[in-house]
Amino acid sequence: MSTKQTVLDRELFAQALRHMGEQDLLYLNRMVVERLNLLAQAKSTVQLAQFTEGDRVHFTTGDGITKYALVVRLNKKTASLLTDDGQNWKVSPQLLRKASPA
Repeated sequence: MSTKQTVLDRELFAQALRHMGEQDLLYLNRMVVERLNLLAQAKSTVQLAQFTEGDRVHFTTGDGITKYALVVRLNKKTASLLTDDGQNWKVSPQLLRKASPA
């Protein structure tokens, strides 16, 4: 599809949107949220596929501390980790980096 066609389609969609009633907008909202959730889940699955149980990884906590850990389990959206200091964490795969073996 060309860029010109995409712009035209968006303009037509925006025009149609202005004429929709509340029920149609609520339905459209549900469809958009479902699609966004599906895309996010697919992205997470691809990112999780980079890791396997037993991988050594590292990540940075919210307060800037780097933690090293082993992947214990791969969940639907996160990886369950056991850090070197014995803590259990569930971390999004996008925050993980593979680390050298201990």
